[in-house]
Amino acid sequence: MNRVRLLVLNAALGPLDYRLANGMQVVTGQVVIAPLGPRTVTGIVWDEGRLPGQEVDAAKLRPLREVVDVPPLSEPLRRLIEWTAEYYCAPLASVARMVLSSGGALGGPTTTTEYRLSGGTPERMTAQRAAAIAALEGEQATIRELSAIAGVSEGVLRGLVNQGAIEPVSVAIDRPYLPADPDFHQPALSPDQLHVAKQLVQAVEAKAFEPFLLDGVTGSGKTETYFEPIAEALRLGRQVLVLLPEIALTENFLTRFEQRFGAPPVQWHSSLKSTERRRAWRAIANGDAQVIVGARSALFLPYADLGLIVVDEAHEISFKQDDGVRYNARDVSVMRARFEAIPVILASATPALETLHMANSGTYTKLVLPSRFGGAQLPEVQLIDLTIDKPGAGRWLAQPLVEGLAARLAAGEQSLLFLNRRGYAPLTLCRNCGHRFQCPNCSAWLVEHRLSSRLACHHCGFEGSVPDACPECGESDCLVACGPGVERIADEVRELFPEARIAVATSDTLGSPERAADFIAQAQAKAIDIIVGTQLVAKGFHFPELTLVGVVDADLGLEGGDLRAAERTYQQVAQVAGRAGRGSKPGEVLIQTRHPEAAVIAALADGDRDAFYAAETEARRDAGAPPFGRWASIILSSEDDREAREAANRLGHNRPHLDDVMILGPAPAPMALLRNRYRYRFLINARRSARLQAVLRDWLAMQDFAPGVRIGVDIDPYSFV
Repeated sequence: MNRVRLLVLNAALGPLDYRLANGMQVVTGQVVIAPLGPRTVTGIVWDEGRLPGQEVDAAKLRPLREVVDVPPLSEPLRRLIEWTAEYYCAPLASVARMVLSSGGALGGPTTTTEYRLSGGTPERMTAQRAAAIAALEGEQATIRELSAIAGVSEGVLRGLVNQGAIEPVSVAIDRPYLPADPDFHQPALSPDQLHVAKQLVQAVEAKAFEPFLLDGVTGSGKTETYFEPIAEALRLGRQVLVLLPEIALTENFLTRFEQRFGAPPVQWHSSLKSTERRRAWRAIANGDAQVIVGARSALFLPYADLGLIVVDEAHEISFKQDDGVRYNARDVSVMRARFEAIPVILASATPALETLHMANSGTYTKLVLPSRFGGAQLPEVQLIDLTIDKPGAGRWLAQPLVEGLAARLAAGEQSLLFLNRRGYAPLTLCRNCGHRFQCPNCSAWLVEHRLSSRLACHHCGFEGSVPDACPECGESDCLVACGPGVERIADEVRELFPEARIAVATSDTLGSPERAADFIAQAQAKAIDIIVGTQLVAKGFHFPELTLVGVVDADLGLEGGDLRAAERTYQQVAQVAGRAGRGSKPGEVLIQTRHPEAAVIAALADGDRDAFYAAETEARRDAGAPPFGRWASIILSSEDDREAREAANRLGHNRPHLDDVMILGPAPAPMALLRNRYRYRFLINARRSARLQAVLRDWLAMQDFAPGVRIGVDIDPYSFV
């Protein structure tokens, strides 16, 4: 064919037609460079007849400029792009952009220049230069990346290059990865693990779509079990994708993977350097990368021969992307496996209710690991009623929990205190005039972080220093921290146990794979006595000497307007409880609560997961909530409050009236101001039979919005702010 239709990576343009230059050949899925006015755009040659658009006179077509030297996108991947755009009401181009997320992978040189410390000393040492040299020990990257690592300007580093203290190094970008050996080490599996692993291996051999729920209690050895089908995929010469919900979990997984297969997997996440992303992307597309472990974005990479997908901790809400294309990687993984005709494993000790419903109905194959590996026992769980065992004034830990910490310190064992709230305090106010420190860009309080001496917004990233006096009344020494964050709990523990070695584990302190690896090494070496952490440490970590878990505030997740609050609270507390007693020593979990009678708290105390899920399922059925109904939300926002409000009111006035779709709103969103944009929200509840996406698209297409108004559609929302 001489005419091609391109999906260009610009959602505002729509499909464009071009002709082939003399001698040029392309196939469907080919990545190409095309002219657009005086510039060029990247596009993908799409299947004939699948992209809408008017036929353009052949004489008006411009020729393609270049065919990019990468393998064409496969048909299963193109169908996944279409399905994701259709299901999540997103532009096709925005989804395709995630596939081509590494711009450097599409061309350019095969070598690059990176920089590292040479060991030399500059003629003139400044404070910034000294700080940079100290921070860059063992690092090698581009000047821009080193600048971010060291926290200094690029000019400071270029000065060190000129002084000979930093030297350039030529790096081959596309060097091959070490091959993984499926038979490098064969671990001893329990009978339950062997039974489950055999079924998963057979599914890989069958090369057919089959979704599995690997439902195993914490510490049951789910990772070692799904390593067996990974090994089988390697023997068959096929690629494997393992999705993890947090970068901090990557280091722990890498160690276990290398012990089993003799080489580390290929990584894909936001902390990779640009050269590493290019190397990984091209190796994945060429089929040279065998096992890829990554965050949710790894799901859209162009695998040459994918044979298995594993979604670890599949219940985690961090698999749901809340901006751009608002997709859920757990659900899209199942669809990718379906298009690729391969098995997919959703592994979790606390599955999402929707996943469990699919398994119980027979849509997914349910495989169960009912007991901990190696004879380890599940921990004993006890409730601490804070209305009875009240912490002292200015304290947050009740006496039974303090005594439990003291007993573990005396026995040389480790403890974990869990509070899903970063920083020192969620609110700072003036005791003189009552002024509360609020983000200037969002309708949210600023969180005090004493480790960095900053007030920060966890929604937009705004930061400011803690003032000496109240900005409202001018009074000094009058600021009061209200409520606890993990830093405040850590301070309380230091006062109670000054000899204890304490680590604060949050996304602030473990924000990179290197920091996470250092934390894991210290914990495993017993260089830490008490860990104080957020949900980041609630999953994936295995510390054999950790025998006590204290949940500081089990009621925290039940507050606010989260429609999945009970399920999320159960998952978080059950997961963090599962960190206790994973070795030979018995574990104990102490849960502080003001509502011991609440159904979710009682289920945690009784260890009765099935009873909780059964009750939650019936409540969802009565409410027409997922998995028995559908949720969606629409957020309209503008920098002008009146413009946003009027747009929302007009949209509400023109709402469709259907028997199987209920539309609530508009109303100011709970986070009414976010990043300097005023927000109004619609919540939609639809029956499973409703053509929800078509209804929303038709409804929105009828409206003519002002240029300053943005519309965000979220199908199956997990965030309700």
